[in-house]
Amino acid sequence: MLELPPLSLYIHIPWCVRKCPYCDFNSHKANGELPEQDYLEALLEDFSIDLVHAQGRELQSIFIGGGTPSLMSPDFFDGLLNGLSDSINFVTDIEITLEANPGTAEANRLADYRSLGINRLSLGIQSFNDHALKALGRIHNGGEARTAIGIARQAGFDNVNLDIMYALPGQSLEQALLDLREAISFEPAHLSWYQLTVEPNTAFYRRPPTLPNEDLALSMMNSGQAQLGQAGLSRYEISAYAIPGHESRHNLNYWHFGDYLGIGAGASGKITRTEDNQIFRSRKVRQPTHYLSSQGAYQAEWQMVEEDDLDVEFMMNSLRLTDGFDAELYERRTGQSFSAIIKKLESLQDEGLLRLISSRVVPTEKGTLFTNSLLEQFL
Repeated sequence: MLELPPLSLYIHIPWCVRKCPYCDFNSHKANGELPEQDYLEALLEDFSIDLVHAQGRELQSIFIGGGTPSLMSPDFFDGLLNGLSDSINFVTDIEITLEANPGTAEANRLADYRSLGINRLSLGIQSFNDHALKALGRIHNGGEARTAIGIARQAGFDNVNLDIMYALPGQSLEQALLDLREAISFEPAHLSWYQLTVEPNTAFYRRPPTLPNEDLALSMMNSGQAQLGQAGLSRYEISAYAIPGHESRHNLNYWHFGDYLGIGAGASGKITRTEDNQIFRSRKVRQPTHYLSSQGAYQAEWQMVEEDDLDVEFMMNSLRLTDGFDAELYERRTGQSFSAIIKKLESLQDEGLLRLISSRVVPTEKGTLFTNSLLEQFL
């Protein structure tokens, strides 16, 4: 039987100043004044409809992503967080993360965000190199990135994530590591270090830039990992590093196959229902204009995860973690017997893709590099 896992909330803000050429997220260029009040009312109505799926649970974490959430005013977030807390209990030490673009970060806004209870900030730095930022279509420059980090500190954010990309157009190993060294010099609690990939339905896919080859990208990754480790930032997920104790609780809930409600244009959710022993995936109406005119019909998709797919759904999440998962978690979150997958796991161990340590499953370095090969065993 399935048990109710912890519950988180994802909130999507779909607008950006402009669309970056590598971005495949549901983001849309903001034309004129944003419809803050209308979107706030839609989000709270969306949440009130989804509240039945909370099944009495408290919220462990909230992640406000985008798009560029920091385009919205403090008044918007004040109304949003108060509206949510009127409907559902937050755990006492709830983690509330806001994504912010250094090009829109302002001292008075960040201080106000912090005063509202937002206690974790994720800054989309990507690079400190002006040439690289221009190639990525970012609206900020290196100086603004540095300033934004300082503003965040002054505003009282001591839990800050910095997003840094490598394998950028025309980037050398030295340039990639220089970006990383500078990011580390700001002593962030958390750092996301990930490779630029060209995704379908992006401007880069239609007009591909010249990127570093696979060998150079691998050198960047390996050298960067060593640099991060020396700085005391431990790798706990494929592309996430943190000072121990500052891992993203919201993301860990994803990787541990926890539940999360998703509200906002294009937001996704995952819900466990113990009354019928089933797990469902959901997705909301994608286009902001359609979302705002939905009149309560926000759900675009509500699909049960088939029993035969539960193992791969679980693995897609938990095998992202460097310390893997244990048999008990697998059984509690899927309702299936760990013994039913042991032969597959032993086969993957023989291939050097993971290790079985008592009842724990831990991906090897090779397994982390070739996650798709791991998952193929469960398809």
